[in-house]
Amino acid sequence: MFLHIHSFRICNDYILECGFTTGEILRVDLRDELYGEIFEPLLDKKQFAKARMNTDTLTVEWSNGADFAPEFLYELAKQQQHELQE
Repeated sequence: MFLHIHSFRICNDYILECGFTTGEILRVDLRDELYGEIFEPLLDKKQFAKARMNTDTLTVEWSNGADFAPEFLYELAKQQQHELQE
């Protein structure tokens, strides 16, 4: 089974809450992932807030072409969740 995102919302600055096809809803903080030519423009909170759902690729994307693989978002969210529990 492929992992996809079916819904999302922006919770705070660089935090997305994503609904995954696993049935889980997880929050992921992308602040530390916004580096490099394609992602740095998203450090502007107004640009980050323009995230949208791509219904073809079933992930979150931005108008400049930036996106994150659903698997990456899922694993990062799980890692961050685990770190909060420690």
